[in-house]
Amino acid sequence: MFFVVRCPPGSNSSLVTRHSSLSLSLVPSPIVIDIENITKDYVMGEEIVRALRGVSLKIHRNEYIAIMGPSGSGKSTLMNMVGCLDTPSSGRYEFNGRNVAEMNDDELAAIRNREIGFVFQTFNLLPRANSLRNVELPLIYAGIDPETRQERATQVLCEVGLSDRLHHKPSELSGGQRQRVAIARALVNRPSIILADEPTGNLDSKTGEEIMALFENLYDRGNTIILVTHEPDIARHARRTVRLRDGLIESDDSAEAREVEPVEAAVH
Repeated sequence: MFFVVRCPPGSNSSLVTRHSSLSLSLVPSPIVIDIENITKDYVMGEEIVRALRGVSLKIHRNEYIAIMGPSGSGKSTLMNMVGCLDTPSSGRYEFNGRNVAEMNDDELAAIRNREIGFVFQTFNLLPRANSLRNVELPLIYAGIDPETRQERATQVLCEVGLSDRLHHKPSELSGGQRQRVAIARALVNRPSIILADEPTGNLDSKTGEEIMALFENLYDRGNTIILVTHEPDIARHARRTVRLRDGLIESDDSAEAREVEPVEAAVH
């Protein structure tokens, strides 16, 4: 049975920008991800594949960073490390000041469920569940009561422009709408970090730009956005680009991206 669910009063049908157009701050934002000299080796029969060969990377709160590289560069492996989906062979990873190696399974699961919102190229939606149910899923794992689950899932679906698609299953949605459901699912636990792996890879260019506009608005709202992509047009949306090759960081434009001008220069 279908029923009508209205967006909560005062909510917008799309994400809104909350940052001012001019931000003058001389104090750097806190480091949320601090990776130091991590390596990752995979044993493939008698061969050892060195996916990461000593990567160091710092990501500050409310950065918008793109991680780029060709196939085999190590970008997917690095994404798995950042998302606490895998552990390094050596090196150190601190998440919000805590050493990830010292966390137990429950603590790592809590980070993946509450601190990081994941968006994947293939959407990873439950085919038999409607949009509302798909978005509620992380809240079920978090032990949230049914009434609150429905309220929060409805809210984020309205925010990504799907107020009229709450009860549609993935097969009844376009590719762009499915990705919006996936983004809503990533947002429903109110994470501070969004980790997106090739989020426009299965979309046409117009729909891809619409999805990137959503990420732009999330960044403007204060989220940290980490975008893994091999597409230069998509990476250009980020404020910082890290390029990997052969398991090493080839370039990082962070020096220019994080340079803070004096207030006098910004005013004049």
